[in-house]
Amino acid sequence: MKKTLKVLAVLLLIVLVYLRIAIYPQLDLISGFSAKSVASGHFIDGRSLETIQQGDNDIPKVDWATNEISDTKKFVTASVHGLKERKAIYREGLGATLIDDDFDVTKPYEVPKRTELKNNLPYPYGNNNPQDSVFANIDYYKLQKAVEDAFDKEGEKNKRTRSVVVLYKDHLIAEKYAPGFRATSKILGWSMTKSLTATYFGILQKQGKIDIIKPAPISEWKNDERSKITINDLLHMNSGLEWEEDYGKISDVTRMLFQAEDMTNSQIEKSAKFKPNSHWNYSSGTTNLLSGILRKQFKTHQEYLDFWYSSLLDKIGMNSALVETDMAGNFVGSSYGWATTRDWAKFGLLYLHKGNWNGEQLFEENWAKYVATPTNTSNGRYGAQFWLNAGGYFPNVPRDMFYCSGFQGQMVAIFPSLDLVIVRMGLTEEPEFDFNRFLRDVVSSLKK
Repeated sequence: MKKTLKVLAVLLLIVLVYLRIAIYPQLDLISGFSAKSVASGHFIDGRSLETIQQGDNDIPKVDWATNEISDTKKFVTASVHGLKERKAIYREGLGATLIDDDFDVTKPYEVPKRTELKNNLPYPYGNNNPQDSVFANIDYYKLQKAVEDAFDKEGEKNKRTRSVVVLYKDHLIAEKYAPGFRATSKILGWSMTKSLTATYFGILQKQGKIDIIKPAPISEWKNDERSKITINDLLHMNSGLEWEEDYGKISDVTRMLFQAEDMTNSQIEKSAKFKPNSHWNYSSGTTNLLSGILRKQFKTHQEYLDFWYSSLLDKIGMNSALVETDMAGNFVGSSYGWATTRDWAKFGLLYLHKGNWNGEQLFEENWAKYVATPTNTSNGRYGAQFWLNAGGYFPNVPRDMFYCSGFQGQMVAIFPSLDLVIVRMGLTEEPEFDFNRFLRDVVSSLKK
């Protein structure tokens, strides 16, 4: 009996040591993710706590967290069995921000000035109802089936698609939403936000206010080998800097998103492992560094905040869009862009027309070619903050397709040769959701 008790005691000790070493340090990230997710989903899109916990937060480990919402004070707290409590606050115009104990919630803050697109045009160039249209070369039965097949049947929870929008020749030809979602639902694009961030460099370049070929304006790099890194290298994720993009553990990206006060500094602090333009490495830290570089282009913080909306989002009528900020007031350009599915499709349409929005050129035509040109060592998979099909990653889809992509299978797919934009928002990636089949089936509904 005593021997058995000793064995059990040793096993218990091993378990406790494992929990302390392997799990306990992660609790800060778990409760941080949960608090931020609940605050954003609830205050930006009006989702209930139950809906968020069963949907957005239905992720291993994250579902350990317990969340509490304060509607009156606009914040959310989360903890794991009472441990490592984290708080996320909501501020109108800035979204939800995960804060630490040193953050001064009483400090005044600036918010972006917004303008509403007002014209008498139907969607997508206006915010009126879409115009009814019928194209002789579309097999509508096949199109409808392709869209229907992207969603779970009643009682299933596999594909977990939330919405699909298809634009063809500037017309809405297909649209569907899962129960609980609708055309006005705002959905987090996650890393699709990276493509938004890149676009501001195209806009500034057209205005003659930035040269992406020049070295990045980072004072910390001036006296070492990193001084040779250009903005172009950063846009292509080809800087050669250290970075670990692993969401399953404590890594560079999880520390940045759930612990850093100023997310634009996370990549700055990393050393060079390779020469610029010689080694592709996907890095959310790089995109937030780019957001910081954008901030330096303006004399005031207010100008920086306004620019993201006045030059792009509100300009093309993405009036539902919101990009959230970190504790230091930087837009989290890597991950935290929200918009309705229809508005995400507008962004794809802008690139389909090479920067021309209803007659106004927001960025030069060659910028669209630039972002869709493969970067070195990416095997045709990546351009400038856009993913590509140049290498045939989706074998049954045209090679000229390029797309915005985000965690859990967010996608804005652009097909220049077909005059087509396809948007899918959801909670699953491959293999649970077969993107090649979905895109193939939509494309094949267009008769040649």
